Amino acid sequence: MMRNILLAFIPLFAAVDAVGLLPVFVSLTQGMQEAEKRRVIYQSTLTGGLLAVGFVFLGRAIFRFLGIAMGDFLIAGGAILFCISIIDIVSPAPETRRPSADLGAVPLGTPLIAGPAVLTTSLAIIQEYGLPATLIAIIVNIALCGVLLRLSGVLLRFLGKPGSRALSKITSLLLGAIAVMLVRKGIVDLLSRL
Repeated sequence: MMRNILLAFIPLFAAVDAVGLLPVFVSLTQGMQEAEKRRVIYQSTLTGGLLAVGFVFLGRAIFRFLGIAMGDFLIAGGAILFCISIIDIVSPAPETRRPSADLGAVPLGTPLIAGPAVLTTSLAIIQEYGLPATLIAIIVNIALCGVLLRLSGVLLRFLGKPGSRALSKITSLLLGAIAVMLVRKGIVDLLSRL
C-alpha cells in the first residue's frame, strides 16, 4: 500500500506543481495582510481538494453518461497536459494581478491547484494504484501545497525567483513526460477494445 501511495504521489506532485505556484501566489497576494493570505491559502486548498476528490468519485459516472472511454480521456488529458507543460516551460514570468475576494477559489483553487493536470492524472492513476492510494496522494499533495504556500516567503528567499522558476520548469518537463505516458496508455486501452 505504501508503495502505491508513493507511486501515486509522484505524478500528482508534478501535476499540482506547488513550487511553480509559489511565484504566482506571491504575485497574486502582494500587499495582503498575513491573515488574508492565510484565508486565501485555506480557501484555495479546500477548493482544490474538494474538486479533485469529487472528480475522482464523479468522473467515471460522467464518462459513462457521455459514452467516453477511459482511453479517450487518457489521450485527451495527455494532450492537454502536454500543452500545459509546453506552455509552462516556454512562458515568461507570471504578471502581477490585483487581488480579489474569491482569489483562493479562482484562480488558485482551480485551475491552478486542481486544474486539468490534477484531474486527468487522478483518474489515470486510479487504474494503476487503486482508489485509496489515489485519494491519499491527492490529499497529501494538496496539503503539501498549502504548507508550501504558507512558507512561500521563506522558500522564495531561499530559492530566489530564478531558482523557483527553474524548479517549476523541471516539474513541467516531468508533467510533459507523464502526458506522453497517458497518451500511450490511452492508445493501448483503445486498441485493447477492438
